[in-house]
Amino acid sequence: MGRLKARAREASESNQKNEHRSICLHSFSDLSHVSAATFMYLLKDCYFYGTHKATAKFRILQQQVKRALNNAPQPGPFTYIVQCMYIIPLLGQSHAEGFSHMLISSLRHLKSVESVQKDFIDAKCLAARLVLDILASVVPHEERILVKLLETFDIELKDMAHAFCGSELGDEDLAAAREHLKQHVQYFMKSESYVSAVALMTRFSIQCCDESFLIKLIGSKQYKAAEEWAAFMGKEMIILIIQKYLDVKMLKSANELVKQYDLAEEFPDVNYLYKER
Repeated sequence: MGRLKARAREASESNQKNEHRSICLHSFSDLSHVSAATFMYLLKDCYFYGTHKATAKFRILQQQVKRALNNAPQPGPFTYIVQCMYIIPLLGQSHAEGFSHMLISSLRHLKSVESVQKDFIDAKCLAARLVLDILASVVPHEERILVKLLETFDIELKDMAHAFCGSELGDEDLAAAREHLKQHVQYFMKSESYVSAVALMTRFSIQCCDESFLIKLIGSKQYKAAEEWAAFMGKEMIILIIQKYLDVKMLKSANELVKQYDLAEEFPDVNYLYKER
């Protein structure tokens, strides 16, 4: 009798999972009347009821999300995802970064689609507002998600100024927005969140550091961020990072930068040293 009850319970749970999966797939097939909050609730439940391992579940769900974003989310896919990003922290911290990464990554294939370009432009200001809310800790998202938002929505200083100051923009508004962002750069530097600091500086042309910052980046092994910041600062800083790489015998990285920025005249022996190592 106990076995029969157990089998009945398993069958009931299986039916419940299949029924829930059918509801999710049906909802994802037409998002025109599905709110961002409902979409996120269904997405979380699809993950919860999934029987695969976590990585496989996220991969499968990402494919579903990519398809769903072609099914008339209102007012458009980019705006819809920004709305979802406000909902995600309410679902719990354990999977927030994973869901955020899934949603933002699902937008990549849409950036070249002509029919959604208006929504992309409209969503930039909303995404900029979200960035400000994340920076102010109003909406809790990881710093890596902040950087992804900046990149995916191609947010510019004018978008940040629009979100920060309002619709009518003047030169003083751009300056005010840059100064506001500079304060966050300084906060990131104090907390040693160097990747986020570099992302803000390079994207919004914020110059508030000298070569000691480059040394900190290299010392903390944030080499990619160091190279991005050096490129942003110009030739003098690129030469400095190459020299620092040579000092610590990072010959491959030094040689790559010499080639990338055509600095063989300044470093004539680097290619030879790299090949002879």
